[in-house]
Amino acid sequence: MSTSIEKITPYDEFNFPIPENEFPKDGMSARAAAGIVISSEWTDANPMLNMSSFVTTWAEPEAAETAKRNIFKNYIDHDMYPQVFAMETRMVKWLHQLWNGPKGVEPYGTATVGSSEACMLAGLAHKWNWRKKREGEGKDVTRPNMVTGGNVQIVWKKFLRYFDVEPRIVPLSPGNYRLTAESLDKYVDENTIAVVAIAGQTFTGEDDDIQGIHDWLDDYEKRTGISIPMHIDGASGGFVNPFLYPDYKWDFRLPRVQSINASGHKYGLVPPGLGWVVFRERKVFNEELVFYVNYLGGEMPTATLNFSRNAFQVAVQYYMFIRHGFEGYRRIMQHTLDNAIALRRILVDSGYFNVMNEAQRIPVVAVTLASKIKNFNEFDVSNKVREKGWVLAAYTMPPNAETVTSLRVVVRPHINRNVAELLAGDIVSACKYLEKNGGNAPPPTLHAHPSGTAAPTKC
Repeated sequence: MSTSIEKITPYDEFNFPIPENEFPKDGMSARAAAGIVISSEWTDANPMLNMSSFVTTWAEPEAAETAKRNIFKNYIDHDMYPQVFAMETRMVKWLHQLWNGPKGVEPYGTATVGSSEACMLAGLAHKWNWRKKREGEGKDVTRPNMVTGGNVQIVWKKFLRYFDVEPRIVPLSPGNYRLTAESLDKYVDENTIAVVAIAGQTFTGEDDDIQGIHDWLDDYEKRTGISIPMHIDGASGGFVNPFLYPDYKWDFRLPRVQSINASGHKYGLVPPGLGWVVFRERKVFNEELVFYVNYLGGEMPTATLNFSRNAFQVAVQYYMFIRHGFEGYRRIMQHTLDNAIALRRILVDSGYFNVMNEAQRIPVVAVTLASKIKNFNEFDVSNKVREKGWVLAAYTMPPNAETVTSLRVVVRPHINRNVAELLAGDIVSACKYLEKNGGNAPPPTLHAHPSGTAAPTKC
């Protein structure tokens, strides 16, 4: 028998049982519903202390207000919200310039739902271009493949499976956790739609040998006549490299780089989830991938996998770009990198850890326990510091480096030097405790997926 909600006191409402397997029958007051949701979240991790994630966890009040104003706008409805579309169009041009796109061409790109959608759009563009070229030459188009390294994030494996492209994944090796040109001759052929190289990889924060891969592909074309484009997955490095390493050629300055993606919700400083994909020029994105619709108020093109989505990330990214400008982003990235280096120095100087990423480009600290440590592992360290609220990523590396276990800390802009040193101290204290008392955390049982090992989150 249902009880009239008017006869229920607020105290009683908080004690309503929440059904597990069926839709709630009766409602409750807004205050009670909010209270129950809040109490359900109490044991979640504090996002500010989640150092396993790349995702932005802080925003200025003005950025939060910008998000609030735009939260009910449907990003895809350009006819109703033309200024949001104008912001996106302007930012595509800015990113094309930031990533040193060629002058005198029409920049083309789009905001996406994270880098996952951006990667898939880029992959589809390269598949369509490869197929069109092969068809024009009267050649077989049934066996496309893509070459990338074993350090690739799971989105690329999704793309390969979902869009029927053969994976050519170059395995890693202990001590080398990035894609280099060394083994490409075993993987690249006339059916390769693109080689994907990473700027700021998930596992150690390093860049692949982008210049070396580019030069190898130049030589390959001279030997075979086959021209293969590159895509740069800059999910984490795309908003770091331009500001800290302006002379470093990882972007459109390399002629084979035809597309770049980056995550606005990582070092782009926007709340999740926003990605960007930018092409070298308009013709790289095949027109067959563009659809035109007129049922939202006016005919407009759409070339994204997602249709309806929230507009607030686009507006907040616009706010961040004009709020900080190039110099502001440079200062933010520099202090973040400096804090990552300070954290790494304390960990290595403790004698418990060896550094995995000698090439420190993005603010990521990747370490593995020194070989002398026998009675605890990286998973023990991660579990122990969790008692203080910190969340650190511990994981085994991809094939063929599964014997290596890593502890990774992502330093984000909200972490100041004091907090970085506090975190380092808590990690070292955890190691001292475990050294004395031993650990008991075996690597977790891994769910099977295409790489054969668990990957740390790219979020």
